Amino acid sequence: MFTFALTPLVSFVLLFQADSETASRTPTPGSDSVAVATSPAKTVPNTYTLGPGDQIVIRASGVEEITDKPIPIDALGNIDLPTVGRIAAAGLTTEQFEAAIETRLKKYLVDPDVSVYLAEMHSQPISVLGAVQQPGVHQLQGEKSLFEVLSLAGGLRENSGNVVKITRKLRWGRIPLPNAQDDPSGQFSVASVSVKDITSASNPAENIMIKPEDVVSVPQADMIYAIGAIKRPGGYALGVNRSLSVLQILSLAEGLEKVAATSDAKIMRAVAGTSDRTEIPVNLKKILAGKGSDVPLQADDILFVPTSASKSVGYRTLEALAQSAGFAIYRVP
Repeated sequence: MFTFALTPLVSFVLLFQADSETASRTPTPGSDSVAVATSPAKTVPNTYTLGPGDQIVIRASGVEEITDKPIPIDALGNIDLPTVGRIAAAGLTTEQFEAAIETRLKKYLVDPDVSVYLAEMHSQPISVLGAVQQPGVHQLQGEKSLFEVLSLAGGLRENSGNVVKITRKLRWGRIPLPNAQDDPSGQFSVASVSVKDITSASNPAENIMIKPEDVVSVPQADMIYAIGAIKRPGGYALGVNRSLSVLQILSLAEGLEKVAATSDAKIMRAVAGTSDRTEIPVNLKKILAGKGSDVPLQADDILFVPTSASKSVGYRTLEALAQSAGFAIYRVP
């Protein structure tokens, strides 16, 4: 708590100089900081609520002790101001907080005039969900691009899909992407971005700036599993490739083990609408020798290459092996 000697009301009036041009400027959400009093203010929706970690600039006409330097809101959502004392800011809009300060100042001023501007946003939650290393709610501190937000969540997992979906509340504006659409409720803008375009920087326009309360979702990729007598068994995530063949999977898996029973391989394919799988025999010996046609694989297929001692393994066992938690997952380039 700060205390000071009150100056006469006349002094307050004489000391105040209105800066209508500066006061009319408003700050954009997510920009980094306001260093001095004449810095432009930041435009935010009038429904934006302040929170712990946010920094605000307060201008009170005639009150010298309340400077217009950025003031952080503490972890409990409060700030300490000369004359005003400790006052809660969290959960209030800037307009509501202005009114709260003016109410306190009415003990000393006849008609107090207070302006509150947002200097930095540190209480802006964004949700990053799905196939990222650290899914959950993160704080958007300053302006961050989609790529930076994915990095904030630890980056993509090996089993991530080939698109990133973004959902934004319309009060923050529509997502600036060609495929953006409003959802049926009329409350959200929804769009998707190619993972390849973001990570390769081939289309910088798709690396959009993320806004507070955005939901960034990375679906898991469709998988093809290759297990048994191959050199690199595991799950292979289908990225931009929507299909792979048996020969492509064997190439990615670095080939077969010497003990592989190449004539007795099989594909275990899910039967739509059931929990069953059907067996499709595959003669790898003929395919590798160029005497048989390559076989296309579909999402969730299991390619099983047995050894001479493991030809009769059931599909339930294969399914458990393919989807076990310790099983290696590889991203297909």
